[in-house]
Amino acid sequence: MKSASISKRLIELNGIKLVPTQQSNHTVYYAHSGTLDDLSDGQTLFNHLSKVSDIAGQNAQWFGAEELATYAGLLHDLGKYCPEFLKRLQGGKVRVDHATAGAKIANERWQQMGKLLAFCIAGHHTGLANGIDEGQQRSTLDERLKLKFGDDIPDLDPVWQQEIKLPAHLTLPALKPHKIWPGFQLAFFTRMIFSCLIDADRKDTNNYYLRLEGKEREPIYPSIQALRQRFNAKLEEVRQKLAVQPPKRINQLRQRILDHSRKQAELPPGLFSLTVPTGGGKTYTSMAFALDHAIAHQLRRIIYVIPFTSIIEQNAKVFKEAFDDLADAVIEHHSAFDDTNLPNNNARDNLKRAMETWDAPIIVTTAVQFFESLFADRPSQCRKLHNIAGSVIILDEAQTLPLKLLRPIMAALDELALNYRCSIVLCTATQPALKKDNGFINGFENVREISPDPLALFTELERVTVKNIGEQTDEQLLSHLQEKQQVLFIANNRRHARSLYDSMKKLKLEGATHLTTLMCAKHRSQILEKVRDDLLQGKPCRLVSTSLIEAGVDVDFPCVLRAEAGLDSIAQAAGRCNREGKRERKDSEVLVFQSPDWRAPPELEQLAGNMRQVMRNHSGNLLSPGALTSYFNAVYWSKGDELDKKKILETHNNHCRKLSFPFQNIARDFRMIETCLKPVIIAFDDNAAKLLQDLEFAENVGGIARQLQVYLVQIPEQGFKELLRVGAVESIKPEKFGDQFWRLTDPDLYDKEAGLSWDKESLVFMEAKKTIF
Repeated sequence: MKSASISKRLIELNGIKLVPTQQSNHTVYYAHSGTLDDLSDGQTLFNHLSKVSDIAGQNAQWFGAEELATYAGLLHDLGKYCPEFLKRLQGGKVRVDHATAGAKIANERWQQMGKLLAFCIAGHHTGLANGIDEGQQRSTLDERLKLKFGDDIPDLDPVWQQEIKLPAHLTLPALKPHKIWPGFQLAFFTRMIFSCLIDADRKDTNNYYLRLEGKEREPIYPSIQALRQRFNAKLEEVRQKLAVQPPKRINQLRQRILDHSRKQAELPPGLFSLTVPTGGGKTYTSMAFALDHAIAHQLRRIIYVIPFTSIIEQNAKVFKEAFDDLADAVIEHHSAFDDTNLPNNNARDNLKRAMETWDAPIIVTTAVQFFESLFADRPSQCRKLHNIAGSVIILDEAQTLPLKLLRPIMAALDELALNYRCSIVLCTATQPALKKDNGFINGFENVREISPDPLALFTELERVTVKNIGEQTDEQLLSHLQEKQQVLFIANNRRHARSLYDSMKKLKLEGATHLTTLMCAKHRSQILEKVRDDLLQGKPCRLVSTSLIEAGVDVDFPCVLRAEAGLDSIAQAAGRCNREGKRERKDSEVLVFQSPDWRAPPELEQLAGNMRQVMRNHSGNLLSPGALTSYFNAVYWSKGDELDKKKILETHNNHCRKLSFPFQNIARDFRMIETCLKPVIIAFDDNAAKLLQDLEFAENVGGIARQLQVYLVQIPEQGFKELLRVGAVESIKPEKFGDQFWRLTDPDLYDKEAGLSWDKESLVFMEAKKTIF
């Protein structure tokens, strides 16, 4: 910074006066060190605070909180105004708490608003803390605010008060109030301010080091308008291809759904539903609506939320192909590898790491990543939150939202639509009954349907007959699989699916195929490609799978056998039968059965009981919107308070009056998948082997980690421990990556037909092999 020129003028930043001091009269404080020992190429603290406050204020514009975010930026590194931190930058080993000072100043000066900022400032490195002691290891905000200048944290040089001018009062933006959960609303707002600050701090720090190294900054993405132009060209290309083919009713229906839905894009932002039967073209339709809606209301991005990692690559590929040469605008964010957690004490290496900010115009992510981030406490997870504001959010397969967290999820979606300029699209063939007029207590209101007359659509697209065939032993199920040349069997658990597949192999049934999450995504993609080819050519194809095939996988069988489950699962299974409407309804059966050999787990059995109840009361089409509404009503009524099993919303309200929100506990409790899974990399092909080799010598692992995602198998903790015990897995470069990356060392445990095994027989064989060799 050229202080001689800067000191003669007054800098105004968003109306906030910053007056840099003259270097000749005062010590110059620095935020970051460069390459020179005398800090002459370092970033001055004044420069850093100025830029962070500017970026944070810009980040908060989408929800009217520029003032609070700007002051959070100004105060976040206030604790660096001390000789101790200068010494640290010059090689000193003493740790300096530089975050608490700004939190204390904010809390003392602005009371309630100050305390919300204090959460953000104090946690901008460690994460949002609990307000008061709730049994966590991280220091609470209350403990941090009690620290004393001069004793517990360094005294600040009074020069900061000359450089930063603070107002007497701050006010909360005019949020539309939440009548039932005001505590949740305030905590949600705090996370958004935290996000603005985290992103601004990381971005300015990164920019400083990029300038120092002469490197480029962030990429420039195409506009939503340019993306719609490409997408429209793709839709026209598809339409022209279909025009030269014999007309099909299904294609005409898809076009009608698309045209009608696009006309709804002019409706005001808020809550929407897109209820389209399986095979009705909802993927293209939802994206077309989102692009039109974003342009009509000047929204800035589209976030496509998919329930399972097993299909995220499939959907992202569809969109990238549609956007053609603008495909780089589509960013996939998976939860399998979070490379921001790699242990590395070198600050600059840390800055080079891929940090997911969600600033691209199209984001394709998982429900786990999306919702857990909204309730998170860690900076790496929260950084992207402010970029959700001003988005069209498409929830694909909305019925898969976990019941134990349904109310907190609904509160978050409601708040995004209410105060953060978001439109939410609940997109599914099996629409959950979440609306107040469905009878859901405190349910969604004013949800607009995008598609034309869902009931009529389901009648027109009625392509299967659902039958309950009662109890079926494995022997009887094998008879069904023998009788039918092309059939899909869906089990409720992996062990049943594997057992039946092994039995088919013993009988040498032609076309016996297995699909399971114990295969890596690359393997599953190859199997599905062959399955589609066999089905198209009329070859025998007997596919045994778990429920993963129900999540948007495009296959078309003449018959489906489905173990009893919830009605939404039955409906999704039916979507894999006569998908293209090529057969008569009477020749396309979905056979629902109970297995006396493989009982369903208690929760699934409860959902199956709700399904049976609806089946008794709906003698007509079991898959109609009316039947599904009855089913979901029964499920929600039976769950009651368990729709917020960890009492997350109640916890927010209980801490509202004193603004003592337990952010760390809330993040711990909001877990969509509580089973601890460990990703293991499978050297499935030559490309995987090369990536594993590259990983060992890579400086920046973000790109390699993302490419390796298709070679991962997620293993339950107990299974992982067994593999570790017998030496079947090993950590990759633990001195460099910690325990982030694990690979399978024994290829014999990964079967090219059935995926990974860690059953007793396989492990005994492996141990015996090790003894022999």
